[in-house]
Amino acid sequence: MFSVTFSKDCPSDIMKTVFVTVGTTSFDDLIGAVTSDESVKALIDRGYTDVVLQVGRGSVVPDPDSCPGLTLKVFRFKDSIAEDMRHSDLVISHAGAGSCLEALGANKPLLVVVNDKLMDNHQLELAKQLQADSHLIYCTYSTLPQTLRDTDLSALTTYVPGQPENFASFLDKAVGLV
Repeated sequence: MFSVTFSKDCPSDIMKTVFVTVGTTSFDDLIGAVTSDESVKALIDRGYTDVVLQVGRGSVVPDPDSCPGLTLKVFRFKDSIAEDMRHSDLVISHAGAGSCLEALGANKPLLVVVNDKLMDNHQLELAKQLQADSHLIYCTYSTLPQTLRDTDLSALTTYVPGQPENFASFLDKAVGLV
């Protein structure tokens, strides 16, 4: 289990960071949802102070002052986002397999936002399975503010890698290769 608690009475001297990643693609709807007034309020109510956004190839690049009450840092790409994940208290990610596994491997609570505009969305299958196994919570960008408000991430269980053939087999089935 993760030791994540959300308290509206969080001491103001404790900095809590959310790291958001869209991977190498564009997912403007996710960036817009995270920086919406509703999501910003939910994050602040949960005690978060800092948000780091990796916006990829997207056209939405929020201004550092666009989330009143939060310190916002924005970048497109880095050679590695491992340090950003390591220093975060919550990861919000697109549903790409690489990003999901990196966050789970870093032992971070993970909220996955599925892009429901994709056709033949294998990412949804991955998110459903990992949620069924209690490793993450998934939602869509339109339900992100409510998910941030209502979800108890402390019930998530640690993802224990070690059987990559099972994951590869699952992915093969999810994308229709077997």
